[in-house]
Amino acid sequence: MKENVFRMVKKIKKESSLSPMGDKMGCCKVESIISIDERGQMVLPKELREKANIHPGDKLALICLKKKGKIYCFSLVKVEELTGMVKDLLGPMMKEMVETPLGR
Repeated sequence: MKENVFRMVKKIKKESSLSPMGDKMGCCKVESIISIDERGQMVLPKELREKANIHPGDKLALICLKKKGKIYCFSLVKVEELTGMVKDLLGPMMKEMVETPLGR
C-alpha cells in the first residue's frame, strides 16, 4: 500500500501544475508529502525551506480554503509577503472607494 501511495505522489508531482488565478499567482504543485506526528506537528523538508527561504523564527500565516464547510487546502505564506499581498489587493479597492462619490 505504501508503494502505491509513493507511486501516486510521484505521478501527481509530475503532472500537477494548478493555477487557480491564471498566471497572476503562478502555479501550485505538490512539492512534498509530510506527516503529522502525535502532537500535531509537522516538519517542512529542508530542501523546501531552502527554496522558500524559510528560517528558524520566521512567521508564517496559515491560509485555509474551505468548500462546503470543510477545509480542503492549506497554504503557508510568509507574514511579510502576506502584508504586501493584502496591500496590493486592498489598496486599489480602498482608493476607488475614497475617490468615488457616495450614491454612484
